[in-house]
Amino acid sequence: MFDAFFRALGRSRETRETESHSDDVRTDGGVADPAMAGEAEASSSSVLDSEFVQSLPFWGPPALLVGLFVYGAVAWNVLISLTDWSGLGQPEYENFDLSVYSQMLNDLLDPTSNFFVATRNTVALLVAFTVITLLLGLLLAILVDQGVRFENTFRTIYLLPMSLSFVVTAIFWSWMYNPSIGLINETLRTVGLGAFTQAWLSNPQFKLGAVIFALMWQFSGYAMIVYLAGLQAIPNEQYEAARTDGASTFRMYRRVVVPQLRSSTTSAAVVLMVFALKAFDFLFVMFGPNPGPSTDILSVMMFREAFMSTNWAYGSGIATVLFLMALGVIAPYLYRQYQRGEL
Repeated sequence: MFDAFFRALGRSRETRETESHSDDVRTDGGVADPAMAGEAEASSSSVLDSEFVQSLPFWGPPALLVGLFVYGAVAWNVLISLTDWSGLGQPEYENFDLSVYSQMLNDLLDPTSNFFVATRNTVALLVAFTVITLLLGLLLAILVDQGVRFENTFRTIYLLPMSLSFVVTAIFWSWMYNPSIGLINETLRTVGLGAFTQAWLSNPQFKLGAVIFALMWQFSGYAMIVYLAGLQAIPNEQYEAARTDGASTFRMYRRVVVPQLRSSTTSAAVVLMVFALKAFDFLFVMFGPNPGPSTDILSVMMFREAFMSTNWAYGSGIATVLFLMALGVIAPYLYRQYQRGEL
């Protein structure tokens, strides 16, 4: 009886050893390397524990949404501009052509076309608003940097208009420019300059200038803050050295200070130009969808062509042009930042 029991126990031990040995044999006849299996497990564990995988739940969904609703929408807009879709029915994606862009090029060469007028006004607004705002911001920054009393208060007051939306600013300045009860004309009458009162938003000679002045009021505080940060980063030793050499205040700023503000100028100019291209809501609230030849810009024309004239292909083409203009402003700045290792 005991002999039979021990023989069965020995066969059971041999069976377990055989099964254990068979686990180490590969299907191709070789023997599995325990070290390789350990390395595979460690590699898999390191991938799962990497910062990229662990951070994926936080940036993955936003990146997906931005890719779909921003860049996907931009791509779809470009496709629409290659069709002849009028906004009715479904666009046909079988035959793409550049007829819209050919028409826009012909309109650009015609000084009487709406596209030429809107492009001219857009460029004028972009350049004049950016340059004047930068100059005013630099002047304000120099004045505040002189150590005047209540510096923080002045900084807040100058920056406050930027916190307002274009809609609020447009309504505010529509009242300011009102020919009957507006503050500008009322002030001119009060000081005895009633002969200079104007219908600022009705006279084609002043409409674009009135828009530029209102936008300059809103964003000059931002330019001031950017320049003020650049001024305060300049060491005091450079000011003292310039004064020791006998340089006047004007010459010191022109020769020593302003050349060191190139980075601040570039950063502020990029932001201001982008806001100038986004001035649709300001113009739309102030003048409606038909601002007239003197103040019509590409973004307002895009809305008018797409939603009022049901010419969606042409409106999409204008939107693509605006996108390329914005890209032309931002891309060189980003490339420069990348070269300097700041991206």
